[in-house]
Order: sequence, then structure tokens, then C-alpha cells
Amino acid sequence: MNFASDNWAGCAPEIAAAIAAENDRVAPAYGSDPLTKAVERKFAEVFEHEVAVFFVPTGSAANALALSAFARPGGLALLHREAHANTDEAGAPEFLADLKLIGLDGPGAKIRRDTLAAAIERCAPDAGRHGQPVAISLTQLTEFGTAYSVPETAALSALAHEAGLGVHMDGARFGNAVEGLGMSPAEMTWKAGVDVLSFGGTKGGCWQAEAVVFFDPARAREFPYLRKRAGHAVSKARFVAAQFAAYLEDDLWLRLAARANGSAAALAEGIEAAGGSLAWPRDGNEVFAILHETTIAELKREGASFYDWQADEAGVVADHGLVRLVCSFATTREDVERLVAIISRGQT
Repeated sequence: MNFASDNWAGCAPEIAAAIAAENDRVAPAYGSDPLTKAVERKFAEVFEHEVAVFFVPTGSAANALALSAFARPGGLALLHREAHANTDEAGAPEFLADLKLIGLDGPGAKIRRDTLAAAIERCAPDAGRHGQPVAISLTQLTEFGTAYSVPETAALSALAHEAGLGVHMDGARFGNAVEGLGMSPAEMTWKAGVDVLSFGGTKGGCWQAEAVVFFDPARAREFPYLRKRAGHAVSKARFVAAQFAAYLEDDLWLRLAARANGSAAALAEGIEAAGGSLAWPRDGNEVFAILHETTIAELKREGASFYDWQADEAGVVADHGLVRLVCSFATTREDVERLVAIISRGQT
């Protein structure tokens, strides 16, 4: 019963087949192959917009290098204090992008417009005594499994642009957010003011495949240099392209996300029916459950893998704990039912 992370799942069969097929061919390196060019055009179709696309092997590299496109000496990037880029990437954006990260508060791991406005105001130019904001970063889905609605993204983006800041979206679970909200990729990104997206494939069913998508290709003019300088230019890029070709074909990425989200929906419903509660709404494939300590211990004894979590705003009461349960495209109905059954025994 793996509910620890969607990173634990393997490749979707279609992705594995695409990698194997590409292995039988010879092609130019470093993204100059025809397949990579075709996939770049496919991204433009998916987002209904001209884009510049660059492959990188990890989500941390995608976030750090995307933010580097906005960097300047003394630059600040504003993001939620719980954002993955702020808490789980070992300072990669600060190292690779030469930016200082400023964490902001907000319920559900989402930045509020008034909080962002106050942060921008605090950093108003003052004769050079402190750094200046250059970008904001929004995590979609957030670290608490919640999603920014299109109006929320648009409001934050408008405020950022008014202040001359770029807008980055960390879309490690972007497919789950798109499927969960039922909105188009275009509506959730450039139409809402997003300038650059870290488009995640790895959590969705790929193998080490991430893309940085610029919605203004002119802004990406220096990105090939930034990527190479950081050591993230993949030589056999066609193997990443092959994954994205399969991932985007016939909306496989959204179908895989629907499987993961569907499992999470069934899990959330089962937990609440069993007497447990959810710390935040389930907007995608992550469920944050508040369970009795004895139930958590029993789940571990039965071999379930998941992470204990900490968040003051969750309102965990005595003798209870907060756990994160993540579903992937490979999560089975049987595993969901078994987990819910154990919870049902423990909560009653």
C-alpha cells in the first residue's frame, strides 16, 4: 500500500514503451533531433500559445532555472513559506538563480493577494538598503494538496505584473491540478498571467522528465546558456522528448492524472466515512488526513507507506496526527479499499 509519494510509482506503460522505441534509433544530441522539435510544437498546441520549451531532468532544476530568467543582483522571489522550492530544494533557486527566497504565509499553502501586496509594499525601493522583488512563484498543486483557482492565479499575477514582477508556476503536479479543476492548461497559465511554468512529468507517470515552458519566447533568449551553465542540458534529450511525446498524445497526461485524482477522491471519501477528517480540501491526488494515533500506528504495522506531516493550521487535536497520503496513476482500488478498511477499524 504505497501512499508515500507519486514519485514512488514507476513509468506508465505508454511512457516505458516510448523510451524503449527511441532506444532503437540514432539521433542528434542536446535537443537538436526532430522528435524534440515536434514535442515543442505539441506543447504549443496543448497551451494554445506560442511557447519556448526546455527539458531538464528534475523539478528542482526546473524551478530554479525558471526563476533564474528573472534574476538580477539583489533580487527577491516571493513564494509561500511551505512551497517546495522554499522547503525541499536545498536552496537550489538561491544557488542557481542567485535569488533570495522570501516565504509568505497563507492558509492552505496558498498566497493571499493582500499578503502579497503587503510584501511588495515592504520592499518598496529605499535607496538600496535591501533586495528588490523580481518574481513570485505559485505552487500548483500546493504542498498541502490545494489548488489555486484561475481567479486566484489571475489576481496574484495582475498584482505581480503591476509591480514589474514575473510570475512562475511550479507545476510538479500540474496535470492533477488541471484535471481536478476542470480548466484548460491555457486558462490556468498564460491566460491567468503566468509567465513561465515548470511542467512536471515525473510525478505524473514519466521517468525523470520535466519541462520549463515560457509563454513569451523572447524571455527565454538566455535560457539555453543558463541551463548549460547549471549542468542541466541533457545530452540524449530525445529520451525526454519521447516521454513527453507519449505523455501529451491523446491527453494521456490528463487521463493518468484522472486515475490518481479518482483514487484520492475515493480515499478521502472513505476516510471521512470512517470517522477521520481532512485538514484541507482535496483538489488533486493528495489527501491530508487527521487520524487517531492508534490508527496511524496500525496503518504502519499493516505495511502502508505514507508520511507523517506537520502544520499548525491543520488543527490536530490531542491523540491524533496528520498524515499525507498521495495517490498515483498506479494506485489500485484494492489498496484504497484496504487502507480505508484499516482506518475504519481504528477510528471506531
